[in-house]
Amino acid sequence: MNLLTRDVPPRSAWALEQAGIHPLLARLYAARGVLSKDELDDALNLLLPPAGMLGTTEAAQLLANAIAHNKRLCIVADYDCDGATACAVGVRGLRMLGAQNVSYLVPDRVVDGYGLTPPIAERVHQQGADVLITVDNGIASVAGVQAAQALGLQVLVTDHHLPGSELPTAEVIVNPNQPGCGFTSKSIAGVGVMFYVLLALRAELRQRGVFDASNQPRLDALLPLVALGTVADVVKLDANNRRLVAQGLRRVRAGALPRGMSALMRAASRETAKATTFDFGFALGPRINAAGRLADMTLGIECLLTDDAGRADELAKQLDAINRERRVIEGDMREMAMDMAESLFDEGDEPPPAICVFDPDFHEGVVGIVASRIKDKLHRPTFVFAASSAPGKEHELKGSGRSIAGFHLRDALDLVAKRAPGVLLRFGGHAMAAGCTIAEEHLDVFEETLNQVALEWLDAATLQRRLETDGPLPAEYRRVDLVDMLHHEVWGQGFAPPVFCEEIEIVSQRLVGEKHLSLKMKHQGQPVDGIWFGRTEPLPSRVKLAYRLDADEWQGQKRVRFLVEGAQL
Repeated sequence: MNLLTRDVPPRSAWALEQAGIHPLLARLYAARGVLSKDELDDALNLLLPPAGMLGTTEAAQLLANAIAHNKRLCIVADYDCDGATACAVGVRGLRMLGAQNVSYLVPDRVVDGYGLTPPIAERVHQQGADVLITVDNGIASVAGVQAAQALGLQVLVTDHHLPGSELPTAEVIVNPNQPGCGFTSKSIAGVGVMFYVLLALRAELRQRGVFDASNQPRLDALLPLVALGTVADVVKLDANNRRLVAQGLRRVRAGALPRGMSALMRAASRETAKATTFDFGFALGPRINAAGRLADMTLGIECLLTDDAGRADELAKQLDAINRERRVIEGDMREMAMDMAESLFDEGDEPPPAICVFDPDFHEGVVGIVASRIKDKLHRPTFVFAASSAPGKEHELKGSGRSIAGFHLRDALDLVAKRAPGVLLRFGGHAMAAGCTIAEEHLDVFEETLNQVALEWLDAATLQRRLETDGPLPAEYRRVDLVDMLHHEVWGQGFAPPVFCEEIEIVSQRLVGEKHLSLKMKHQGQPVDGIWFGRTEPLPSRVKLAYRLDADEWQGQKRVRFLVEGAQL
């Protein structure tokens, strides 16, 4: 692994420090492109205005008219955490703004597949809805939107995914990535888009005299859900997304959060008063996602919607149990899939340009997580396939892929589709994550074509595993209070949490739990403990390590420890 140190523009760091930012934070922020303290201001009035997102004004008018005529609204959600939080934000927000009849429907990952399909449109119609609102999906649902409109439904698409060559014919589309939209935060999550639609709707209702500034509903109560979905969807934390997350975190820490989120924090043994983006991404997000992977995402959405403390606890415990089951299934699948991936090349050789693995026993709800684990270990674009369990689709394979920096996975699938016509039945996604469906008989052709694309696109520099770090940690900053300060900040995709790097002396090392390396070290001559999760091979006595800061509690005493992320050997 090549450990790189981020450049710290001295003028930016100095300006931030002069503005009262702690010297360590000033250095970290400057290295992430922050030029002034103003960029760190998370005030709500600094959010990008809703009117700047194409379609919000029209969406607000459509919804305001629907509310005025007591029309029945139905939200069609996605089955991941972004989709679940977007649905909860939509249901809660529309009710706050006066909608009397709001329901939702979430497709089943196995039976329905992704997005608004014609059968889903039919089910919405059968429920008696007048207006269909998609959240975190819909931009690719050309046939589904047509089917809904043919049934007499008005359709509002809210999404953030990249559009294809053809846009759906919905009454209104709100998506910052649609052609002609000048909204600068292109990386806003699906839940953020729905939140912006609600802000625009509230403004429209003010104009109509339904509310005024003194009695309008406080939509900021929805920000904990917006923050959770934004972090869990691993979208880039640009300045606007960081403000949304910071505002949500502030409310969570103050105890102003939905009962379901509070119950999930307890189920994960996390404290709301000390909530971090890490909790959202690695504790709450996986528990909600587990419902969509193994069961029914309705459980996750209901947990986020209920205001009954007892019901919230019950649902959170169910989600926690499903997540434990997911971990067991994932662990078994990961071991088998990793063996299959490593059998594709001889020991000592480089892996192939791209990895594809399939086993009939794989669970389709977990293929994405397993692909991510293989990608992390082998540093190659990876697809893991499972047999479809949808009735009549047993001959189809559903694949989920994860990529490395420099290899745009959705664009790669597009090229595979062009070079091997008919192989990809369906595909979509982003640069770093994508999904596809193929016939089992075409797996070899898919693998061969994807490898050819990877061979052409990937060069030696891209295939070299690299980790950006923040350089050495001054010894005076190795303190518990500074660990807490760092954890309090908003970190995430595109605004990476601090990782320090320097040569460290290894005093002793031993395996714990058979798969983690526990370390006694000397950092700049002073003792410190550390752990490298998932590492079993021993380290030399002096080694350049990359590590995050953590605080470990032992016998009532909190101590700094290093969580090792990588080594340059």
